[in-house]
Amino acid sequence: MRTFIAINLDQEIKRGIIQLIEELKARSAESRGIRWVRPEGMHLTLKFLGEIGEDKVSRIESAMRLVSEKYSPFSMKIKGTGYFPPKSKAPRVFWVGIEEEGILERLQFQVEEEMERLGFPKEQRKFHPHLTLGRVKTSSNLRGILDLLEKYKEKTLGEMEVKKMTFFRSVLKPTGAEYSVLSEFEFK
Repeated sequence: MRTFIAINLDQEIKRGIIQLIEELKARSAESRGIRWVRPEGMHLTLKFLGEIGEDKVSRIESAMRLVSEKYSPFSMKIKGTGYFPPKSKAPRVFWVGIEEEGILERLQFQVEEEMERLGFPKEQRKFHPHLTLGRVKTSSNLRGILDLLEKYKEKTLGEMEVKKMTFFRSVLKPTGAEYSVLSEFEFK
């Protein structure tokens, strides 16, 4: 089964992001060449595990329980917009940023460390907390979208209390990935 560990978003945050995506879609006829994130796909990935066997589930859950016990709930602000690669004339991913006091980076680092102990390769790229809005498949004129992203560069879209991490299963289908919760780990 295909799995990952993430922070699920509050419904209010998802609604704000959906409104932004709708506004971005309306800004460009080229939005057909962009695969926009659906509400059920909105989460902050801490660690993508990929395909795992059923035999690994309980070991992953034990490790995540240990990590979660070291954290208290914390606040996370959804703020700012941009794209990857930065300053590119041909962006591949549109995103909204996440602002908090470093707890998130420590949490992700500990998740990464625990998963490495279980045999999952460590991510080589530096963790940049963000939520993907859309992935560009084909593009020719994204000026309207890029202008709107610039307008929202410093705007706060919402704030939420992060109370838990979620261990998700992802099933790829022609209509997009479908997610189900395997287990949740509350912060103390």
